[in-house]
Amino acid sequence: MSIPIPSNQTLILPPGFRNMTVSSGIRSSAMRNPNKAALVCKERTRSYAQLIESFNQVANGVKGLGLCAGENAAIIAYNCLEYIEIVVGVSDMGAAVATPNPKLTAQELADICNDAQARIVFVHPECVASIDRALFETVEYVIVIGEQYDAFKAKASSQFQPPWIAEWSTYSIPYTSGTTGKPKGVMLPHRSRSMGCLAYAAEYGIYSPDDYFLAFAPLCHGAGLTYAIAAIFVGGTTEIVEKFEAEEILRAVNSGRVTGMFTVPTHYHAIFSLEDSILQANRTNRLNGIIANAAPLSQTTKEQIVEYFGEGLLHETYGSTEAGIVTNLRPQDQLRKVNCVGQPFVGNSIKLLDEQGREVGPGEVGELFSISPFMFSGYWGKEQATEEAFRDGWVGVGDMAMRDEEGYLYIVDRKKDMVISGGVNLYPREIEQVLDTHPAVLESAIIGVPDAQWGELLIACVVFELGAHASSEQLELFCRSQLASYKLPKRFCSISELPRNANGKVLKTTLRQWYAKGGAIACG
Repeated sequence: MSIPIPSNQTLILPPGFRNMTVSSGIRSSAMRNPNKAALVCKERTRSYAQLIESFNQVANGVKGLGLCAGENAAIIAYNCLEYIEIVVGVSDMGAAVATPNPKLTAQELADICNDAQARIVFVHPECVASIDRALFETVEYVIVIGEQYDAFKAKASSQFQPPWIAEWSTYSIPYTSGTTGKPKGVMLPHRSRSMGCLAYAAEYGIYSPDDYFLAFAPLCHGAGLTYAIAAIFVGGTTEIVEKFEAEEILRAVNSGRVTGMFTVPTHYHAIFSLEDSILQANRTNRLNGIIANAAPLSQTTKEQIVEYFGEGLLHETYGSTEAGIVTNLRPQDQLRKVNCVGQPFVGNSIKLLDEQGREVGPGEVGELFSISPFMFSGYWGKEQATEEAFRDGWVGVGDMAMRDEEGYLYIVDRKKDMVISGGVNLYPREIEQVLDTHPAVLESAIIGVPDAQWGELLIACVVFELGAHASSEQLELFCRSQLASYKLPKRFCSISELPRNANGKVLKTTLRQWYAKGGAIACG
């Protein structure tokens, strides 16, 4: 999108205008308390003063290698202390960093770096074997985090005055998971991330100079990185956890130093699978809030979280990399509003539209569109995809939702996951929410498979609780008590675990491929 300015006019900024960049917020916090710990990772700590010095060295270093404003670098890394200083340091130059998932194959990583036209790539030492430099088309320098990265910084001056950077310029480029096609680079502007950090402080109650944030979600994802940065944007401390280990996370929370954390549903599956003695020994916390995002929590899991960590803490947010945080179900509503994603997040406006573009009423399903200061500015190098994502300035990612009489929103399903059977629209999420309440079921996923007579048939992929089982007949009877007969799956198949991307989202394309190859076994 672009805002046309008449040719005879000049964009004049008022004297009090200050550009909002991610770095500017952190630099303000550093001026307030330069010796305070900004980042912690195991035994390593970066004070605010040291972090700003690292930003300066990274900015000067990439400038010395010829990277210019408007160009891109990339980072292929697991969680580490250097991740944040690289992303923010490069952005201080007016350049952006692509952040592919380090678990991708060498070809997939090269495809993303080539698509982003990255000239410099920073690589975690554990990822060196995962890349093939011969596949890179635009990369001129590969810098391995560790001794080589330290030497790169040492050569660069720690004195740097950030240039004027338009707040709508791109700060980072996370790539979508690519579950329905090739990954797309989501251009996130400085303003959207900066405004997001301020909104988080207003909404969640865990972002202030007095807060200590535990960051164990992958930093390569938009939410994982932004939630981690938000703490230092407002003057708090972020502890980066290199690898998620359920027991270690509980011990950290039980220590009393942690006031906030960001989680995805798979984290809770691991936590609540721990031995009861471990869970009971680590119940103490001084958390001010917990954020859950990326995939929906089942109502059973919500109840477990509230019972274990305490009431008044859990925020379940709905959003996307493109739209940012769109809604939030606040702590007081977690057990009152079942399978709900809450109300519009701070600064958001939402509308639900039918296929003719008309807004639907309460109880009716429509495609969700939102508008806010937190949105992306487009897909890198993909003008048509960008145009398709926006509708008159509002952004949608294909989620179908409805609103109740109180104005609370419910995601019915992804538009692309909707199944049409016998001419009837069926929403898998509705069926999954019922099936997941069966006492023997840990989680489930509903997919549609081609059928000559009906167009598509509903198939239930079921993961059972450890040591539990139920037959297809028992599962069907359970669903029949709560669902209309036309919504019942035609087959229930047992699977050891649901395939997910690193952000916790179920890969239904993979499930459909698994079923088509004959890997499904009926629940006996």
